[in-house]
Amino acid sequence: MSQAEHPDRLHREVTIDDVRQLMGASTPHFALQLRNRIARLIAPLPEGHPARALGEQEVARLTALGYSGETRGHHAEEGMRPMPSVSDATRVTGGPGGESPEPHTTAA
Repeated sequence: MSQAEHPDRLHREVTIDDVRQLMGASTPHFALQLRNRIARLIAPLPEGHPARALGEQEVARLTALGYSGETRGHHAEEGMRPMPSVSDATRVTGGPGGESPEPHTTAA
């Protein structure tokens, strides 16, 4: 997955729809790349901007998804161990990039 931005977004103000387009198909495999793209996209927006607020929520969700995976189906049945990605002991609620993009992903 490319972390390059759509050229159209570079020459106008970011909208909620721009953030939602990037949020659309988030899976654990691509969560951290999407997180970085959203963080770069909303970085220049002022505090309180609707697109920035949505983007910050999504950055936190994608960080957790990228580090802990997702629950598919149901949790382990009686006598079975849960998979690590659905275990509460390994679930990450925050993590690197939750506040801002990683240093190598900051906008130039």
